[in-house]
Amino acid sequence: MSAAVLLLSLTGLGLVAPPAHADGPGSGTPYVVTVGDSYISGEAGRWAGSSNESAAPADALGATAYYDNAGHTAEQIPRCHRSQSAEAYIGGGVGGLNLACSGARTTTGTGEYFKPGLDFYDDGAGHLGQAKLLQQFAASHNVKQVVVSIGGNDFNFASIVTQCVQDFLLSPSWNPDYCKDDSTVVANFTTANVTAVRAKIVTAFQNLRTAMRNAGYGDNAWNLVVQTYPSPIPSASGFRYSQSGYTRQSTGGCGFWNADADWANSTALVTINNTVRDAIGQSGLSNTRLLELQSAFNGRRLCEKGVGLYEEVGLTSWTQPTAVDRTEWINQIRTVTTVGSDYYIQESLHPNYWAQLALRNCVRQTYTQNRGGTCTITGTGLVNGEPRMTLG
Repeated sequence: MSAAVLLLSLTGLGLVAPPAHADGPGSGTPYVVTVGDSYISGEAGRWAGSSNESAAPADALGATAYYDNAGHTAEQIPRCHRSQSAEAYIGGGVGGLNLACSGARTTTGTGEYFKPGLDFYDDGAGHLGQAKLLQQFAASHNVKQVVVSIGGNDFNFASIVTQCVQDFLLSPSWNPDYCKDDSTVVANFTTANVTAVRAKIVTAFQNLRTAMRNAGYGDNAWNLVVQTYPSPIPSASGFRYSQSGYTRQSTGGCGFWNADADWANSTALVTINNTVRDAIGQSGLSNTRLLELQSAFNGRRLCEKGVGLYEEVGLTSWTQPTAVDRTEWINQIRTVTTVGSDYYIQESLHPNYWAQLALRNCVRQTYTQNRGGTCTITGTGLVNGEPRMTLG
């Protein structure tokens, strides 16, 4: 009997293991991959709450929080801010890869900082779009779920926030200048622009499907979980600082007029999230799930009643047992005069360390329960280091 025949015979009897299959579609460690913008990359994930007296009480991850290269010595893409607390890393035998980038739009941007979009951009010099990166990774890994957050920057989220804070700081309470009716802000929410942004998001979702098909996946071999955006500030009645004077911004870092805060929650956020939801239907993808996050942080938002800065609630460190329940889950809005050496302006109004871990909890539930849903806070304290969240 030849060696080849003997090997085949022993293999059939189960005495010799067959050659291992290389990892790829349907084979190997399952993975969750996150793509999109700052609300999923982990922006602000260094900070567990805020303090105006010192950065130390809230500094959960330290200066290397956004280092995501092989040795955790630098960022793979400067200012993408893929933090170690980001939601991709659900654990439990499931691998995680974070391809998202703070500031990313549906299409790649090549300004001061490279911002890969959800496209197949390739400049031949190593700069790739997120769809291209997903395709490359999925070809040699077993990707079961892709989670996406996209669209906010296509609505110029950062510019809107900047305008709102500027209007708050430069007008008096007896004659407020509202951002909700500024022409530069209103232009983002016209019917024509909403239609244009929706089409871009549709294309982005379709690009992710194309990437997975190119990597060898059938459409039903993986799921696309689409996140909506959470409310970062309360409506007018929920602020713990008066809108008179400048305390909202100088102390709280939440410089919005009441009317603008109401508009942001009832109009701007609703419009953006409806556009994302509508894009799912128009994309034609058959394997999507919706992860509703609009109310996920209610009760823990920036400047909201019931939570506070460390010095306001009598705590001195994020490691104290009640810190997760008594401090804010959204980062303060920083200006050039308050940014300091440890903070980035781009961290402003983003889910912080607590919120990132809460979102990770939500994503884990979408994976283990094999469905979408609405994720909300459902208890106090931490379980396995994460806030108590439930996917309803």
